[in-house]
Amino acid sequence: VQLQASGGGLVQAGGSLRLSCTTSGGTFSNYGMGWFRQAPGKEREFVAGISRSGGRTSYVDSAKGRFTISRDNAKRMAYLQMNNLKPEDTAVYACAARYQVSLSTIPTTYDLWGQGTLVTVSS
Repeated sequence: VQLQASGGGLVQAGGSLRLSCTTSGGTFSNYGMGWFRQAPGKEREFVAGISRSGGRTSYVDSAKGRFTISRDNAKRMAYLQMNNLKPEDTAVYACAARYQVSLSTIPTTYDLWGQGTLVTVSS
């Protein structure tokens, strides 16, 4: 499976963005999906994860209530809806795939990564 994130951009604080993860190859529904972000000078951070079927999700505390991860297995797509964005959400966001049933917040447990998309939130 190949991954490509898109949908980033510049938005004012309080605004919204929807990131998309386009995939190709392999069997998408065999992979749990995750969104990670990395701000300048900081380590990569788990943002949200979703199970193969979409029935289970997980979020970093700072994203709870503002971000929603989802997937459409028929379209081979994963999404991250981000609302009420804050300047501290500014980062490069990347999607990742994990060939395991369980969810994980640890980047090294993901098997595949796509190129990221930059999200910039102005104050």
